[in-house]
Amino acid sequence: MTKKRKQKRATRFPIATIAFYGPDDRHASKVVAGIMKSEDADIDPIKRWMSGTTDVRNDPKIQGEISAFLKEQGVVEVGCVDRIIGCPHEEGIDYPEGMEKCPMCSFWANRDRWTGEIEE
Repeated sequence: MTKKRKQKRATRFPIATIAFYGPDDRHASKVVAGIMKSEDADIDPIKRWMSGTTDVRNDPKIQGEISAFLKEQGVVEVGCVDRIIGCPHEEGIDYPEGMEKCPMCSFWANRDRWTGEIEE
């Protein structure tokens, strides 16, 4: 690969990461957006939005708030997965640290969060 081509593919910062979570793989009840300001930086700030009734992917108010957050942070690139990647509950916040599986989300108990496939 030429030097010029490598430069075109370089990531520009700040970059946002966006991930969707839900009780199953069809309804996203939570979205998390995090900002990475440089290549070696931690993701900070992180902002979360939740909805008990609507899918966060289709909620215009939440979408507007995400857009405003990204603009406020000066984001120039966004990385986002194309599916729900796990349950909306957080270890140490919604259930005790050290538990291997969320006690509230049986759908995700034996699934790989990246592929959605059932693990044996």
